[in-house]
Amino acid sequence: MAAVETPVCDFGWKAKDFDLEGIDGKRYRLADVRGPKGTLVAFICNHCPYVRAIATRLAEDAKALQAAGIGVVGIMPNDTTISPGDSFDKMKDFARQHGFTFPYVIDRTQDVARTYGARCTPDFFGFNAALELQYRGRFDASGREPAPKGMRAELLEAMTAVAATGKGPKAQTPSVGCSVKWRN
Repeated sequence: MAAVETPVCDFGWKAKDFDLEGIDGKRYRLADVRGPKGTLVAFICNHCPYVRAIATRLAEDAKALQAAGIGVVGIMPNDTTISPGDSFDKMKDFARQHGFTFPYVIDRTQDVARTYGARCTPDFFGFNAALELQYRGRFDASGREPAPKGMRAELLEAMTAVAATGKGPKAQTPSVGCSVKWRN
């Protein structure tokens, strides 16, 4: 499975609305997950080794970001016929296993992933309070390996700065992960 990188941050790009089904049976729109100081839209899935390597740490960092006023949503963009490990029922298990406190939703049509330009899982889009893109980078340098102690938490640092200042860091390293499993 070849790794895919995301493009650099298009500062100021405006977040697009969505209406997606959550694993809790509710529907979520951008307004429902938007935080008063910013919003993190994370394209993630269950099967990808890059996501699996960070899932518990993502859950922990999401709690800290939520406490800082950043709304968080996880969007699963993959075609589940191509990737059955990403099925809706398996999403519920994955979220429970890793302690997600944010909505985990499915993009069954893949329209949201296409609108955002998601390329891989994980793919992070960090917006300020005005819903302007300020971060399009990786979680950290660990890739698909367990993170060594003391590794810099790039996503957490960037989104904490966005919450405090409305601006993301100028220097960002693209995310890397498994390609989105697009429907034919």
